[in-house]
Amino acid sequence: MTHFSAPGEGPELGSPDARITVKVGAEHTGGAYEVFEVDAPRGPSVPPHTEPWAKSFYVLHGRITVYVDGELHDLGPGASISIPAGAVNTFTVHTPSAQFLALCLTDGLGRFFRAVDRATPDRIPEIAGHHGIGLVP
Repeated sequence: MTHFSAPGEGPELGSPDARITVKVGAEHTGGAYEVFEVDAPRGPSVPPHTEPWAKSFYVLHGRITVYVDGELHDLGPGASISIPAGAVNTFTVHTPSAQFLALCLTDGLGRFFRAVDRATPDRIPEIAGHHGIGLVP
């Protein structure tokens, strides 16, 4: 199936730490993968966590530090990182904002983003648990 997403197009989902635009959804790939454009403001994002799927980030603009299993990785425009399933991870934005692509090889990340969309912060841990995401103290 062919799917085209023009600049600025795609369903937008909200989360406490970013605006997520679905560029290629699971419905366009038979659930094989998804691509999201993430716009995040300066500061830390979600607490360190694990999830049962692998994902990758590709930075479009801004600078972020990605924490993966005890290591810090500084990413600027054009840099990418792959994060294996089960790895403890999070990211922090160091510029006024950052925009990056998040790619996931299943439909798991999209299902989570859709469940979190407009949820109150107190519900996030419960929603995360339902999606196999483990928050790390």
